[in-house]
Amino acid sequence: MSATITPDAAGAADDSPATDDRTRRPRRAARLVRPATALLSGVLLYLSFPPRPLWWLALPAFALLGAALHGRRLRAGFGLGHLAGLGFLLPLLVWTGEEVGPVPWLALAAVEALFVAAAGLGIAAVSRLPWWPVLAAAVWILAEGARARVPFGGFPWGKIAFGQADGVFLPLAAVGGTPVLGFAVALCGFGLYEAVRLVRLHRATGTLPRGPLAAAGLSVLLPVTGALAALPLVSDAAEDGTATVAAIQGNVPRLGLDFNSQRRAVLDNHVARTRELAEEVKAGTKPRPDFVLWPENSSDIDPYANPDAAAVIEGAVDAVKAPTVVGAVIAPPTGKLRNTLIQWEPGRGPVATYDKRHVQPFGEYIPLRPLVRLFNSNVDRVARDFGPGSEVGVFDLAGTRVGLATCYEAAFDWAVRDTVTHGAQLITVPSNNATFGRSEMTYQQLAMSRVRAVEHSRSVVVPVTSGVSAVIRPDGEIVSQTAMFTPDYLVEEVPLRSSKTPATRLGTLPEALLAAVAAAGLGWAAARSVRARRARS
Repeated sequence: MSATITPDAAGAADDSPATDDRTRRPRRAARLVRPATALLSGVLLYLSFPPRPLWWLALPAFALLGAALHGRRLRAGFGLGHLAGLGFLLPLLVWTGEEVGPVPWLALAAVEALFVAAAGLGIAAVSRLPWWPVLAAAVWILAEGARARVPFGGFPWGKIAFGQADGVFLPLAAVGGTPVLGFAVALCGFGLYEAVRLVRLHRATGTLPRGPLAAAGLSVLLPVTGALAALPLVSDAAEDGTATVAAIQGNVPRLGLDFNSQRRAVLDNHVARTRELAEEVKAGTKPRPDFVLWPENSSDIDPYANPDAAAVIEGAVDAVKAPTVVGAVIAPPTGKLRNTLIQWEPGRGPVATYDKRHVQPFGEYIPLRPLVRLFNSNVDRVARDFGPGSEVGVFDLAGTRVGLATCYEAAFDWAVRDTVTHGAQLITVPSNNATFGRSEMTYQQLAMSRVRAVEHSRSVVVPVTSGVSAVIRPDGEIVSQTAMFTPDYLVEEVPLRSSKTPATRLGTLPEALLAAVAAAGLGWAAARSVRARRARS
């Protein structure tokens, strides 16, 4: 006997639990699209950073971020932005847990991702406005500026500009520094998404809004055109002649936090490499350097308090017959330690010092020590905090004015710019990355120095205890570099320059203008929202 299915029976079949489950599944999957898109955008941002030469991935990253945030409510924008921030910063900052475990790394990434979350909220707010890609890119730079200043003096690591050392937008660093360079990248990415969105809208509806499409096209073309127009600002011409500089990489006895337990071995390594260079100069196989640069922490034994340390440094400097910058830890009888660069002259000894002005929180000093100790006992490895210096560092080395930015300071716009406005013809970034092993950290930091070279049109020399040490020309090109954890030295002739780029002259003005654009966009979005609520009521 056959069964007959009536229309009512068919309707009942459609309402069965199995049918409901089939319809709910696509809806659940659709709800995951934007979170997955936001997370992917963050991962692509990470992949655009060194040591990978994939700078261009930042463009689809911002395009995907725009797709995730466009038209969303503020709360959703915050959550999606935080997902993007975690996708970006968790892998980017993994080196911070290299020797101290995952807790500091996870805590830092989660806190810094809150700034990306705030940017996501702001981008969602302005995404319904005309010319929203411009406003969204400005909001991103506003969030980067906040992250570079708070808390504890800020943490600018991961600025979009620092992933663009190999990119076509790099000349814009000379126009307005890292804010303008980062703004151009974000604008181009958001513009790409808006162009794609409008084309899809045209295919779906048959209408093509020419004004918005033109705005989207300009959002893509203007950054590229601006970068091409800025190319004449990138020059490695020797305005003030040249200098032959040597960078010493002594290496460390072992990787990790405990390398400092063999402080004398670290000092002796740098002395030995300097004496080797002196022998090669004497034999005529290496040119005589005008000055020599040692890295940060090359003498963690205070040479003012330890005559034997002073004696071996003096012997090396006298052997190479050139002014030498020595990175030392100075331990006064009372008060805080000092991370100091010492200008050591042959036959004269120390004649000038520079104390690092921006000491690293949770590395060189421990804020909130009792609270932090509850989560990680490694804080007590920093038994005595370092204190900051207050004077801009520029040494006169054999007639060359050399600007000093110690390691972490290279991430801060002001710390490098100050040296150039005080007359530096060349910049050095003495660093110590041994604590972070063979992680990507050293390559991320090297990219910063390449961006700084173009930003201020100066040669940059990066001597590092364990590598990678490098010599960079004013156009951002690395002319020589060492391998990691290998004793070595570099000797190169580099151009000296004294002219100032627009970025150097303008200082924080471009960033302030972009922050004002972001504030205006956020205010506009808030006013529209208030008017809309009033109209509904």
